[in-house]
Amino acid sequence: MANNWPDWPAMPDLILPVPLHPRRRRARGFNQSLLLAEHLGPATAIPVRSDILRRVRHTKPQIGLNPAQRAQNVSGAFATSPTAVRGRHILLIDDVFTTGATMLAAAETLLGAGASRVSAYCLARAVH
Repeated sequence: MANNWPDWPAMPDLILPVPLHPRRRRARGFNQSLLLAEHLGPATAIPVRSDILRRVRHTKPQIGLNPAQRAQNVSGAFATSPTAVRGRHILLIDDVFTTGATMLAAAETLLGAGASRVSAYCLARAVH
Protein backbone atom coordinates (compact mmCIF):
# COMPACT_ATOMS: atom_id res chain seq x y z
CA MET A 1 0.00 0.00 0.00
CA ALA A 2 2.86 2.37 0.77
CA ASN A 3 4.51 1.54 -2.57
CA ASN A 4 1.31 2.52 -4.39
CA TRP A 5 0.57 5.58 -2.26
CA PRO A 6 -1.53 7.97 -4.38
CA ASP A 7 -1.04 11.69 -4.76
CA TRP A 8 -3.71 13.12 -2.48
CA PRO A 9 -5.13 16.58 -3.28
CA ALA A 10 -4.89 17.18 0.48
CA MET A 11 -2.88 14.87 2.72
CA PRO A 12 -4.92 13.17 5.44
CA ASP A 13 -4.45 14.28 9.05
CA LEU A 14 -5.04 10.86 10.57
CA ILE A 15 -5.15 7.23 9.51
CA LEU A 16 -7.94 5.21 11.13
CA PRO A 17 -8.20 1.46 10.59
CA VAL A 18 -11.72 0.10 10.21
CA PRO A 19 -12.33 -1.44 13.64
CA LEU A 20 -13.57 -4.87 14.49
CA HIS A 21 -16.11 -5.43 17.23
CA PRO A 22 -14.27 -6.54 20.40
CA ARG A 23 -15.90 -9.98 20.19
CA ARG A 24 -14.66 -10.53 16.63
CA ARG A 25 -11.22 -9.13 17.51
CA ARG A 26 -10.88 -11.63 20.37
CA ALA A 27 -12.00 -14.53 18.16
CA ARG A 28 -9.67 -13.59 15.30
CA GLY A 29 -6.75 -12.50 17.45
CA PHE A 30 -5.90 -9.48 15.29
CA ASN A 31 -7.42 -6.67 13.24
CA GLN A 32 -6.13 -6.89 9.68
CA SER A 33 -6.95 -3.24 8.99
CA LEU A 34 -4.95 -2.16 12.02
CA LEU A 35 -1.95 -4.20 10.85
CA LEU A 36 -2.09 -2.47 7.46
CA ALA A 37 -2.45 0.97 9.06
CA GLU A 38 0.47 0.33 11.42
CA HIS A 39 2.74 -0.24 8.42
CA LEU A 40 1.31 2.59 6.33
CA GLY A 41 1.48 5.25 9.03
CA PRO A 42 5.27 5.34 9.43
CA ALA A 43 5.77 5.09 5.65
CA THR A 44 3.62 8.19 5.10
CA ALA A 45 4.37 10.08 8.33
CA ILE A 46 0.62 10.24 9.08
CA PRO A 47 -0.41 9.38 12.65
CA VAL A 48 -2.40 6.17 13.10
CA ARG A 49 -5.10 6.10 15.74
CA SER A 50 -7.02 2.93 16.53
CA ASP A 51 -8.94 4.41 19.46
CA ILE A 52 -11.01 7.04 17.64
CA LEU A 53 -13.41 4.95 15.53
CA ARG A 54 -15.14 2.14 17.40
CA ARG A 55 -17.41 -0.66 16.27
CA VAL A 56 -20.18 -0.51 18.83
CA ARG A 57 -22.50 -3.12 17.38
CA HIS A 58 -21.54 -6.70 16.62
CA THR A 59 -22.38 -7.49 12.99
CA LYS A 60 -22.58 -10.64 10.92
CA PRO A 61 -19.67 -11.29 8.56
CA GLN A 62 -20.34 -9.52 5.24
CA ILE A 63 -19.43 -12.60 3.18
CA GLY A 64 -22.48 -13.98 1.39
CA LEU A 65 -24.60 -10.86 1.85
CA ASN A 66 -25.91 -8.88 -1.12
CA PRO A 67 -25.21 -5.11 -1.29
CA ALA A 68 -28.46 -4.10 0.43
CA GLN A 69 -27.92 -6.64 3.21
CA ARG A 70 -24.34 -5.45 3.66
CA ALA A 71 -25.46 -1.84 4.05
CA GLN A 72 -28.14 -2.84 6.58
CA ASN A 73 -25.68 -5.06 8.44
CA VAL A 74 -23.20 -2.23 9.16
CA SER A 75 -25.73 0.59 9.58
CA GLY A 76 -25.18 2.16 13.01
CA ALA A 77 -22.25 -0.13 13.76
CA PHE A 78 -19.69 2.65 14.34
CA ALA A 79 -19.21 5.49 16.83
CA THR A 80 -16.61 8.19 17.36
CA SER A 81 -15.87 11.26 19.44
CA PRO A 82 -16.55 14.60 17.71
CA THR A 83 -13.61 16.23 19.48
CA ALA A 84 -11.22 13.68 17.96
CA VAL A 85 -12.28 14.17 14.33
CA ARG A 86 -13.76 17.67 14.05
CA GLY A 87 -12.21 19.55 11.13
CA ARG A 88 -9.82 16.75 10.23
CA HIS A 89 -9.24 14.84 7.01
CA ILE A 90 -9.49 11.18 7.95
CA LEU A 91 -8.07 8.29 5.92
CA LEU A 92 -9.91 5.02 6.55
CA ILE A 93 -7.89 1.85 5.97
CA ASP A 94 -9.44 -1.54 5.29
CA ASP A 95 -8.24 -4.79 3.81
CA VAL A 96 -10.93 -5.52 1.20
CA PHE A 97 -13.44 -3.26 -0.55
CA THR A 98 -16.40 -5.18 -1.92
CA THR A 99 -19.54 -3.01 -2.07
CA GLY A 100 -18.22 -0.16 0.06
CA ALA A 101 -20.92 -0.62 2.72
CA THR A 102 -18.47 -0.81 5.62
CA MET A 103 -16.43 2.18 4.46
CA LEU A 104 -19.60 4.19 3.82
CA ALA A 105 -21.02 3.44 7.28
CA ALA A 106 -17.72 4.39 8.93
CA ALA A 107 -17.36 7.54 6.80
CA GLU A 108 -20.92 8.65 7.60
CA THR A 109 -20.14 8.29 11.30
CA LEU A 110 -16.96 10.37 10.98
CA LEU A 111 -18.57 13.06 8.83
CA GLY A 112 -21.53 13.21 11.18
CA ALA A 113 -19.10 13.85 14.03
CA GLY A 114 -17.52 16.76 12.19
CA ALA A 115 -14.66 15.35 10.11
CA SER A 116 -13.98 17.76 7.24
CA ARG A 117 -13.25 14.96 4.79
CA VAL A 118 -13.03 11.16 4.78
CA SER A 119 -10.98 9.24 2.24
CA ALA A 120 -10.65 5.47 1.89
CA TYR A 121 -7.68 3.27 1.02
CA CYS A 122 -7.91 -0.52 0.73
CA LEU A 123 -5.48 -3.30 0.04
CA ALA A 124 -7.77 -5.13 -2.37
CA ARG A 125 -10.99 -4.69 -4.30
CA ALA A 126 -13.28 -7.69 -4.63
CA VAL A 127 -14.95 -8.05 -8.01
CA HIS A 128 -18.06 -10.14 -8.48
